Amino acid sequence: MYASAHDVAAALRDRLPGLGAKKLHKLLYYCQGHHLASFGTPLFTEAIGAWDMGPMVERLWRDEKYGTPPRQHADLDEAALNTIGYVVSRYGALTGGDLEIMTHGEPPWQAAEAGRSSREQSPIRHEWMRDYFRAGGAPDDGVDGPLPEPALMSAWLREGAGGGATPDATPDGPEDSLDELRAWAARGA
Repeated sequence: MYASAHDVAAALRDRLPGLGAKKLHKLLYYCQGHHLASFGTPLFTEAIGAWDMGPMVERLWRDEKYGTPPRQHADLDEAALNTIGYVVSRYGALTGGDLEIMTHGEPPWQAAEAGRSSREQSPIRHEWMRDYFRAGGAPDDGVDGPLPEPALMSAWLREGAGGGATPDATPDGPEDSLDELRAWAARGA
């Protein structure tokens, strides 16, 4: 039996007290993507959609907005807990805004976004997430554990998203891609 997004959200909140909604939904996306890549099955049953601020689990968002309690509770198995632990260690120090920037630069969100009308959501398909994360997405920098220097990484992500110079950009050269920026950050440059 699959867990629900409510169960995974509760486990994330246990590990990250004070977790805001934006960051929660991006972490749910990363949990689902890494779980699909590792095990070939979804971590939770609810769909993830592309919204203006990135991936969101609409059912969880609506249930929490309107105070609807979850229908059932499922205990998380070892694989689920390992996925959640990995995602928290990898992305937990980043802000919701940082994660929004990252997800907007990734193919699963971009594919769903391409078919989306303004102010609506479009589903992010499991196979898009599975293939992207299996191929080393989000980010595959060869470093286990959290991304290096969360405060510095946040600044770089914001500069890159705002069209400003990135750490390796030259006045006459092109700006680095998000993947190049991640690789640069992983080297500790």
